[in-house]
Amino acid sequence: MQAQVKEWGNSQGIRLPKEVLRSAGISLNEFLDVTVSNGVITLTKPFRHKTLEERAAEFDGKLMLDGEYDWGEPVGREVW
Repeated sequence: MQAQVKEWGNSQGIRLPKEVLRSAGISLNEFLDVTVSNGVITLTKPFRHKTLEERAAEFDGKLMLDGEYDWGEPVGREVW
């Protein structure tokens, strides 16, 4: 695939098709890290830790925060 650099106000820009962004997991208005090395421009999604609310949503909002968890019966030489 090729893209053309165009003027965008006082800057320049490149438009990417939706399919390219979707396959990279990038949404509209999302910030990207830009690096340049030896003439190669790289765009990457910055790493971001999930909030407690985001983590809870992955478990249907049921986080066991009381400090205890039932791991089941011993299967080896564990001492309970």
